[in-house]
Amino acid sequence: MSVLTPLLLRGLIGPARRLPVPRAQIHSKPPREQLGTTDIAIGLTSCFLCFLLPSGWVLSHLESYKKRE
Repeated sequence: MSVLTPLLLRGLIGPARRLPVPRAQIHSKPPREQLGTTDIAIGLTSCFLCFLLPSGWVLSHLESYKKRE
């Protein structure tokens, strides 16, 4: 490692330290109304149908994708 390496690295990193980083203004409050059992069931069912069902179908038919016809 050269004697100049720390000086060069300090020259590269120095300007980045002075840049202001904006902070996110995120504030949360309690929900206006609680979710019911039906709402939760509909949400979980739709997640299952949209994400897990197609990927499960692809994984179960993986051998047919490997065959060349």
